[in-house]
Amino acid sequence: MAARDVITPYGDLDALLAELVGHWQRILGKDLVGAYVQGSFALGAGDQQSDCDWLVATRGPLTEPQIAQLRELHDEIPTREGHWCHDLEGSYAPVGELASVDHLGREWLFNNHGHRTLEWDDHCNRAYTRRILREHGITLTGPAPRSLMPVVPADVLRREAAASLPTLLDDLATWIDIDTSAWGQRYAVVTACRILYTLETAEVASKQGALEWALRTLEPRWRPLLAQVRDERGLGCSRTSRHARARPTLPARSWRTPLPEPIETPSRSGPDIPLADRQAETSAVSTAPFSIDCRADLEGVRA
Repeated sequence: MAARDVITPYGDLDALLAELVGHWQRILGKDLVGAYVQGSFALGAGDQQSDCDWLVATRGPLTEPQIAQLRELHDEIPTREGHWCHDLEGSYAPVGELASVDHLGREWLFNNHGHRTLEWDDHCNRAYTRRILREHGITLTGPAPRSLMPVVPADVLRREAAASLPTLLDDLATWIDIDTSAWGQRYAVVTACRILYTLETAEVASKQGALEWALRTLEPRWRPLLAQVRDERGLGCSRTSRHARARPTLPARSWRTPLPEPIETPSRSGPDIPLADRQAETSAVSTAPFSIDCRADLEGVRA
């Protein structure tokens, strides 16, 4: 880590990551194989609205004394002042389980965004998170992640995406009330776009990249909604709306996210596009507030 002066665009986040590496080296010692940034920052799309996702590869299962010290560490960090102390999340993964996609879905010790606890969860052990880590992960210490992990096969990525789409809103309902949260509605649209992108390309895009791809690829009737979601990213969300991810507290939605059909486009299919082209394609952006009225746009199509 010391050899890299810049990890992210934010100096205070880089300083916190450097501190974390020191704690991991102290607590895990020789059992620390590597530490990595994954997620949005690894994809080059991290901003103030992003979590900073990390993963620590360990030589084997953590010992109880190690877990106790890690719990103390993650209990203390969110009590600090500063933005990024509340916007970290990641897992501790045995390197033997990283070495095969046969271990997809295994629960690892996970620190949720802004929480002061460690829980067992598969949050970081999914096909799309492995893909990001292997192909784009930023090494904080240790070997490159692709030296520890096999390629995630395209059919595995597509199967995971296809399975997640029909239950998208029910899954989101376990940790956010989409009916009353504009941020939750935007998140639902973005997540649907990311799923569709993976189904189409067998790749993983950032939130912004998936929205830009959807604006170019889906039917024109979706462009006002997609452009508004993109343009309102800077509005962020309330902290209380995002911190209940793991506990189902709300009934399933009485409505369902539609699955818009992709259309053929003669031009680029990747997630990046010049600003001038983007503006030309989305000149008729809706100015109505993004609210539960978007149900009319989201009604009716299932996977």
